[in-house]
Amino acid sequence: MRHRIAIAILTLVLAAPPLVGQSKSFLWKVEGEGGSVAYLLGSLHVLTPELYPLNATINRAYAESQTLVEEIDIDETNDPAVMMSVLGKAMLPADKTLEQVIAPEVYAEVSRRAEKAGLPMLALRRMKPWLVAITLMGPTLEAAGFKAEFGIDRHFFDRAKASGMKRQGLETMAYQIDRFDELPMPLQEELLKSTMADLDTEVSGVKDMAEAWSSGNIASIEKLTLASLQESPELYKRLLLERNTNWVPKVETCLKEKAACFIVVGAAHLVGPDGLPAMLLKKGYKVSQQ
Repeated sequence: MRHRIAIAILTLVLAAPPLVGQSKSFLWKVEGEGGSVAYLLGSLHVLTPELYPLNATINRAYAESQTLVEEIDIDETNDPAVMMSVLGKAMLPADKTLEQVIAPEVYAEVSRRAEKAGLPMLALRRMKPWLVAITLMGPTLEAAGFKAEFGIDRHFFDRAKASGMKRQGLETMAYQIDRFDELPMPLQEELLKSTMADLDTEVSGVKDMAEAWSSGNIASIEKLTLASLQESPELYKRLLLERNTNWVPKVETCLKEKAACFIVVGAAHLVGPDGLPAMLLKKGYKVSQQ
C-alpha cells in the first residue's frame, strides 16, 4: 500500500480559506425538481484559526440553507453511553496487547513515535492498530496548529447549534467507527505502518491538500487522496464507496423536502467517479461546482 493513506483519511472526514482570485470553491450545488437545492461542501476535520473566515460563496450557501447535514451528529460525541461504546470497540480484548497483534518491528516504531510525541505506551498497548494510527496523527497536526476545534464540520455545527438550525447526521458514530474496527487485523497493521511512514511529511501534505481545496482544484484533491485509497480496495470500499452509496438517498430526501440542506462531508467524498457529485449526476440531478 503506498504512503499518504493518513492524508487520505483526513480528507474523508479539510477545508481552507480561498486563494486570492479563485474562480471556484470546494462546494457543489445540487438542483432537483421544482427548484429544490442542496449544497455539498468538502471538509477536513482539522484546521488552524488563521484560515477563517471562509469565503463568501460558502457562507452564502449556508445562509440559504435550513438544515445542516454532516457525516455524524457531533452531539453524539457528548453522549457518555455512545463514547463508552466506541471506546469498547476500539480496545483490544483483555487477553491481548498491541505487541501481540502486530510485528515486532512495527511495535518498536510505535514505541519510538509514542515517546517522541509524549504519548503513554501503557494506553496505546490496549488499543487496536487502527486507533493507534489515528492517535499518532494528533500530536503532529496539533504541533502545526491543526486542531479539530477549528475543523469545518465543528465550525458549522457550532453555528447551527447557536442559531437553532435543524441538524442531522448521514450516519451514526458507531457505524463510522465500524468502518475501521471491522478491518481485518493485517489491514489494520498496514494502515498503522502507512500512517507512521507519513508522519514526518504529514503537515506538508495537509497544507498541500488545503491549497488544492481552497482553489477548487478537483484533480489535485483526487490525486492526493484517491490514488492511495484505491491501492487498498477494502479501504476504498469501506471508507468511501460504501458510504457514498448510502448517502445518495439521504441527499435525495433533502431535495424532496424543498428545504435547502447544507451538507458537509470529507473532501475525498466529492471527487472521482464514485464521488457524490458524480453519483448524483448519474441520477439526473443538475450538479455544479460553485
